[in-house]
Amino acid sequence: MSSSALASTAKQPAKMAAPKNALSDAKAAAAKMHRRSRSGCFTCRLRRKKCEEGKPGCKACKHLGLRCDYKRPMWWSNGEQRRQQKELIKNLIKHTQLSKKTTQPPATSINTPPSLCHSAPTSAEVFPDSFPQSRAPSEGSPYSAGWDPTLVSPEGYFAMPPPPHPMIGQPQYPMFSPYEVDIKTERQTFINGEQTRRDSTMSTFSTFQPPQTPSGTSAYPADSWVQQEYFESTSETFAEEPVDFDFFELSHGPVTPNHEAVINVEDCDKYLLNHFFDKVLKLIFPILDANQHGSARTDIILPALETNKAYLHCCLSIAATHMKANESLNGEQINSNIVRHRYAAISELCEALGKDSQHGQILEATLGMIFFQCSVGRPDDALPDIPWHQHFQAAISLVNKLDLPNVVMNLAGSGQTHPPFNMALASWIDILGATMLGRAPTFADTYRELNMGRRGAGLAELMGCDDSIMFLISEIACLDVQKSEGIDEVMLCNYVQILANEIGNTEHGAGPVQTCFSTTGAIRPKQLSTNMSAVFRVAARLYLCSLVPGYESRQPSTCHLVSQLSELMNFIPAGPDGFDRSLAWPLLIAGSAAVEGSPFCSMFAERCQRLGEAADFGSFGRVRELLKDIWQTNDAAAHQGDYQGVRWRDAMQQKGWAYLLI
Repeated sequence: MSSSALASTAKQPAKMAAPKNALSDAKAAAAKMHRRSRSGCFTCRLRRKKCEEGKPGCKACKHLGLRCDYKRPMWWSNGEQRRQQKELIKNLIKHTQLSKKTTQPPATSINTPPSLCHSAPTSAEVFPDSFPQSRAPSEGSPYSAGWDPTLVSPEGYFAMPPPPHPMIGQPQYPMFSPYEVDIKTERQTFINGEQTRRDSTMSTFSTFQPPQTPSGTSAYPADSWVQQEYFESTSETFAEEPVDFDFFELSHGPVTPNHEAVINVEDCDKYLLNHFFDKVLKLIFPILDANQHGSARTDIILPALETNKAYLHCCLSIAATHMKANESLNGEQINSNIVRHRYAAISELCEALGKDSQHGQILEATLGMIFFQCSVGRPDDALPDIPWHQHFQAAISLVNKLDLPNVVMNLAGSGQTHPPFNMALASWIDILGATMLGRAPTFADTYRELNMGRRGAGLAELMGCDDSIMFLISEIACLDVQKSEGIDEVMLCNYVQILANEIGNTEHGAGPVQTCFSTTGAIRPKQLSTNMSAVFRVAARLYLCSLVPGYESRQPSTCHLVSQLSELMNFIPAGPDGFDRSLAWPLLIAGSAAVEGSPFCSMFAERCQRLGEAADFGSFGRVRELLKDIWQTNDAAAHQGDYQGVRWRDAMQQKGWAYLLI
């Protein structure tokens, strides 16, 4: 039947039934026209329905309230689990349709926190019986009862209480949908240039583990994410935050959903690759994973492992370093693996640089060698290594060769909307790394122009802090250099006042700091970024205050800022699955300014305890060790009447630490 005939039939009165043969012909034609999609979402595939392949969710799943996942779920590889999943989806659709017919109760209002620009009552006054006090100021400190509150700067204490714990039975941070990644490892043997043997092994790595309840049991079965998602959809009180899976421009291009990664690795190194996927992968780019629901792992890291030998050797070395630190291994074998892959990566980079080609891959591996080290290793690891800033000199040359600063600057003019991922990562290292070295950021002029034009480089999506705040930290680092070169004190104070006002301007339009959990315990990525930006904002103020002539950490304004940051940490998820390790730099800045009896000390000790063994390695572990030395030295000096203390950068130089603490 033609389309015009069908249209005329549809216009006939309802009492006139269409001929049975016409309906059967139409159904047959529709069935014949449908072609099965190999790239549709797995829910539509299971239901054997046509998927229009919308991103991040197809129309059918959105309409029915189903999880739309283009990453293969764990139940897909098992026939019995597929059958059970199909029944669960049928029941969920029935419940969803019934729930639409019932009236929903009005949403309860959410208390917004008081403004940072006005004084406010403490959390004990607002919520006298809600939460126990976890801070215990000592007598005589600026936080004791005898301290004159009139000396505090105009910005009042932040008075929101800690967020309530997620309900028992719900995941602690269910920020990623569960899926599996298939990795094929291959080993090829050549004799006289001829391939004589090729061995392949297929391994499946799960990117999800069921959360634990306080009793230690699993909160829900691993194959029941539909039930969990249904519960979240019916009890969620916050608006769903949109997800942009294609925010960054990647050097290797987009990856198809059904792409199967093939990684060539020797048999003796397979255990390192397994460890990297099982233990290390979740430590890398946690904020980006929260923003993109885990896709950063498969869209950024896996393609690089597959196509970039230097990157692969870098990750194997990082896996061995993490294994040594986390499992307390200390032997010739593990040390040999660390050094062997580390220098294999450098050899690959040198060879590629000699050919003067594949600059994007070289930059990708170089930044990986710098950044991944921030997630693993203990402070006392004495293995020889090239300092991160020497690697970064090569990265700077590659960034300029690829003209990435101009690419970021001209995004709006060229009609592009995706900043280069490698430039965002390089900017993160450049800005905070400059504060480690006491130098101006290499691309400070680019950041300044971006800030003046109210444009970003993708830093908020990558590491959680708003771009404008990071750009101002770059300006403070430049002022730090000018101070060391002997700038006039009057001019220095004028610059400090200007930058302080600019930091205050970043509060305008910023969302309120509040819990980043939904009522089900799920992470809200945008709110998490708002909260982290607030922590970085206070740390930037502290860094700026440290440049003022006559600065002392016991000054009331400084003590207030340290206390304010301690309160803001209540809004950052803690523990091994939290985001403390993404705040190494703010914790370093605030901790180095904390005096004896500061609430920061008890807060930091509590966060370390909740992190467990993870608090001993990576940038967080190095910050912890550095603060321990600073506090010991400064407290001893303060008891003798010397309140200048030791600066954190001087303490690092005294210990010979060339760490990148980000």
